[in-house]
Amino acid sequence: MKHLIIVIISCLFFQHIIAQSNYKPVSPQIMQQVYEEVKTPYKYGLVVTAPDSAGKTDCPTVFRHNNAWYMSYIFFDGKGYETWLAQSDDLLHWKTLGKLLSFSKDTSLWDAQQKAGYAVLQDDQWNGSYQLLQYDDKYWMTYIGGKENGYEAGDLSIGIAYTNIDISGPHEWQTLPQPVLTKNDKDVRWWENRKLFKSTVIWDKSKTTGHPFVMYYNANGDTTHVAKTQWFERIGMAVSDDMKHWERYQNNPVLMHEQGITGDPQIQKIGNLWVMFYFGAFWKNKDGAFNRFACSYDMVHWTDWTGDDLIKPSVDYDKRFAHKSFVLKYNGIVYHFYCAVDDKDHRGIAVATSKDFGKSNLHF
Repeated sequence: MKHLIIVIISCLFFQHIIAQSNYKPVSPQIMQQVYEEVKTPYKYGLVVTAPDSAGKTDCPTVFRHNNAWYMSYIFFDGKGYETWLAQSDDLLHWKTLGKLLSFSKDTSLWDAQQKAGYAVLQDDQWNGSYQLLQYDDKYWMTYIGGKENGYEAGDLSIGIAYTNIDISGPHEWQTLPQPVLTKNDKDVRWWENRKLFKSTVIWDKSKTTGHPFVMYYNANGDTTHVAKTQWFERIGMAVSDDMKHWERYQNNPVLMHEQGITGDPQIQKIGNLWVMFYFGAFWKNKDGAFNRFACSYDMVHWTDWTGDDLIKPSVDYDKRFAHKSFVLKYNGIVYHFYCAVDDKDHRGIAVATSKDFGKSNLHF
């Protein structure tokens, strides 16, 4: 029996080694081709802003439904996050429709004062339909939830919301009663044991990881090996078979940098290549916040782009931060939505494109 156990352990070990040896990095030539495909050199301007200067709009997720475009985004009013919906016919001009996730009347609930939502299970193909896919006859969102007032205040965990109502109009989505990932879980990893942030979920029907639903999210965690005053966020994975029960995947992040934030992943597939759009902030020898990308063949091992930023601060309305990507291609044009922050800390949603449309008339 002891010999059999040793043989089994040895086989598992060598399977792990073989899996690692099959890892295929993305070549510099392919990375350059991706950059040329997704770059958006023309900043059009702000497209969604807060109704007053005290509010902040953030984190766009854009999808198509019934021949129109919709954007879920989060709004901070000084109290906490709520999730809103906007609509557009041309991806440049947007009209706010109403709320999808609101503050709870019961202030004892775990997510009473924070519900920052992100529509998920989207057609992940680059230049595809960008429709939200239904699983179990429902549309789905993940969200950052918390019960404390303030900007990113208190414990923040990841929750799940869903609806079977027409998603072209504002209405309250249903939420699971408890978060699906928290800093207090028994299997929490070293890099996520403080706060959990934005997540996205891919419906991988080929089950590359052994599971159909793959979540990428960033979190803040242990910094004992560096100065405790520094803020770190890294991107890691979790998997699920039913969208309601999640388990962590691997011990370490799939994307991180030696300093600052690596966060807010958005995933699309160009050919056989997975592309992760994400933002960096407070890196060594880099100022502010900026948008970048990484690529993978297997959803687990990612090759980081080392060239120019996709978006970086350069104009008045994004002078401080230009970050938090949502990138899509439609009718031959690439649209890069992002959160723009000026030097007065006004925060709105802007777009840059691969075609010069001129400048918008929206300003803070």
